[in-house]
Amino acid sequence: MATEEKTLQINGMTCAACANRIEKGLSKIEGVEEANVNFALERSTIIYDPTKTNANEFKEKVEKLGYSVVQEKADFDISGMTCAACATKIEKRINKMNGVSNANVNFALETITVEYDDQQVKPSEMIEVVNKLGYELIPKQDSKEKIDHKEQEIRKQSRKFLFSLILTIPLLWTMVAHFEFISFIYLPHLLMNPWVQLALATPVQFIIGAQFYKGAYHALKNKSANMDVLVSLGTSAAYFYSIYLVWEWMKAGGIGVPQLYFEASAVIITLIVLGKLFEVRAKGKTSQAIQKLLGLQAKTARVLRDGAEVEVPIEEVIEGETILVKPGEKIPVDGEILEGRSAIDESMITGESIPVDKVDGDTVIGATINKNGSLKIKATKVGKDTALAQIVKVVEEAQGSKADIQRLADKISGIFVPVVVGIAVITFFIWYFVVTPGDFRSALIPTISILVIACPCALGLATPTSIMAGSGRAAEMGLLFKGGEHLENTQSIDTVVLDKTGTVTKGEPALTDVSVTNDFEEEEILQLIGTAENQSEHPLAQAIVNGVKEKGITLLKTTEFEALPGYGIRAAVNNREVLVGTRKLMNQHNVGIKDLGALMEKLESEGKTAMLIAVDSKIAGIVAVADTVKETSKEAIARMLDLGLEVIMLTGDNQRTAEAIARQVGVSKVIAEVLPEQKSEEVKKLQEQGKNVAMVGDGINDAPALATANIGMAVGTGTDIAIEAADITLMRGDLNSVADAIIMSRKTMRNIKQNLFFAFFYNTIGIPVAAIGLLAPWVAGAAMAFSSVSVVLNALRLQKVNLKK
Repeated sequence: MATEEKTLQINGMTCAACANRIEKGLSKIEGVEEANVNFALERSTIIYDPTKTNANEFKEKVEKLGYSVVQEKADFDISGMTCAACATKIEKRINKMNGVSNANVNFALETITVEYDDQQVKPSEMIEVVNKLGYELIPKQDSKEKIDHKEQEIRKQSRKFLFSLILTIPLLWTMVAHFEFISFIYLPHLLMNPWVQLALATPVQFIIGAQFYKGAYHALKNKSANMDVLVSLGTSAAYFYSIYLVWEWMKAGGIGVPQLYFEASAVIITLIVLGKLFEVRAKGKTSQAIQKLLGLQAKTARVLRDGAEVEVPIEEVIEGETILVKPGEKIPVDGEILEGRSAIDESMITGESIPVDKVDGDTVIGATINKNGSLKIKATKVGKDTALAQIVKVVEEAQGSKADIQRLADKISGIFVPVVVGIAVITFFIWYFVVTPGDFRSALIPTISILVIACPCALGLATPTSIMAGSGRAAEMGLLFKGGEHLENTQSIDTVVLDKTGTVTKGEPALTDVSVTNDFEEEEILQLIGTAENQSEHPLAQAIVNGVKEKGITLLKTTEFEALPGYGIRAAVNNREVLVGTRKLMNQHNVGIKDLGALMEKLESEGKTAMLIAVDSKIAGIVAVADTVKETSKEAIARMLDLGLEVIMLTGDNQRTAEAIARQVGVSKVIAEVLPEQKSEEVKKLQEQGKNVAMVGDGINDAPALATANIGMAVGTGTDIAIEAADITLMRGDLNSVADAIIMSRKTMRNIKQNLFFAFFYNTIGIPVAAIGLLAPWVAGAAMAFSSVSVVLNALRLQKVNLKK
């Protein structure tokens, strides 16, 4: 077979050695005949055998070597698809284009995402290629326009169905009246006239049914087959055979009433159009998550321009501008408070119902609500860069991506139609030559039924609708899955590795224990040490100061202050000498520890940092500071254990501190004293034991471990780094979200399997039933339409999932 040439634009090369490394790596791929890397142009040219390798392998190899392939990404809407076979055909054709590394069609969303090299191919060429296939490729609209497009599609399908129904009801009437058990129904003789039936059936066949003929023509022209081929073959067989019978009736002098099949073709088309109407309505509902997220945005912003207040749409806000936000209003964009203080309701991001106090210098997130106090804000992120826009983007990408199970379904649907046509032809010949020799009429009915019931619409919708509904509902609960494959893979997780600081704990030290000797009052000691530590910038000192202030104790002034690294501090407060620090500090100043040694050891065994206090060379007490556990951590870990998961805590802290925290939250296995760069190695060790590992961290310090794990979960508030670092972002900063993500994945996969069962059930049961002649064509049409609708409705159940904490 002839070789092909592929050009890649490469980022990240720093010298000629990098170019050589890439060149050698690409040359080792089976099927690559020649690979050249031009360091100056940062470009690689590869000559390869397309039967043995492809552009995706080149891209993966370059990325494994530590570089990146420069690629553009284009999103399009697709008009004209009728089933999964259409999606497969478009995907295959775009993927064959030189310069395209990956094309992913989502039949349920009616979209395609293409990764390509803009030096080799342009979006206009993709549009041209798809148009030749008989479909329309439209540059991606924004989410609001897409929703309007769905409404237009619903109205269009409604009009088609109404027109088809009006013409089909009289034909259906003639069919129903033939059943003996309802023979009492009055049937106008006019409706039995072959010419009247022909006049009613023809517009349905060629006006409403034109879409099926058009789709079938383009499919066959491009040497493929889809649902349109099956519908066109089935209904045309019934329609044209009826015309033949009318011709025979005319030759016989027009005597009697011939048994025609116009009603079969018309009813099938009407039912399929009805099914399409239900389908497009249901598919519209799967985008409700995006609509809800977009609905959170403020519509306008009050901006200071040339010293005056101007109200503008949020799309027109410029980065760096000053925005005024009044109490009760939504904050329009992400920003930094320049002036004012308020409590901000951030529940839409964090899930935390209690408003957060904000002052000058604090950051605020667009779409959160300013509860009280006027604010002056500097816009730091606008438009597509805001946290909400990033969330919408992640949800849209997740809904548009493919899970592995969907790729399998797509392959099956791609070969399904030709197989069905083959079965239908065999069935016809068996009936015509064996069952009812020479009886064309008897052989035709089961053939039509097979062609109609076997349409693979439900198979094509089974997975994407569940992925859309599941990822959309997850987003509403603060779980951002970056792709359908992550939503699929999360259900197989059996081991959860938790980072300690900032994940299990709050990540901030807090004052936890105060104990004073009998000669002193607690309030007096707290006032002295709070005043002394207020001069220190050490995080532990600040924890003590904050703890003292929270108790409502007023701080005094220090006249002397000395930080003693490795020992503690010495200060003069209110003419009294205050020492706070280690045993060594006390020994140095000849302060007797008395009976506090045992208490200090106990506090340290609990993972706390204990400090001794002396006033005027006399032991006064002990104070302890620790990184406190999040209120929800223990409950969340109990939920994970109930799900059958092994929970491991991974931390850089010392073993004793880590084990103390682990005991508090119910974790039995601890891996402590691990450097950040070693965390990924620990994850690999677990994977080598055959475990499917989810790593849960903050998305920044734990990035290598998050990338190594089967599933990386970033606990955070949707920052760009957190979203980039992990497969799933847990917006609410609560470990309950880990259990929620796994439950949501399991429920979605169960839903997908139910859908695939429905889809295969209709086809595998329907085809043999139709083949033995027990299924009327119009019943087959109804069953086929109902199969698609039932699959979509089942997927929509995921939008009602309520995960109780």
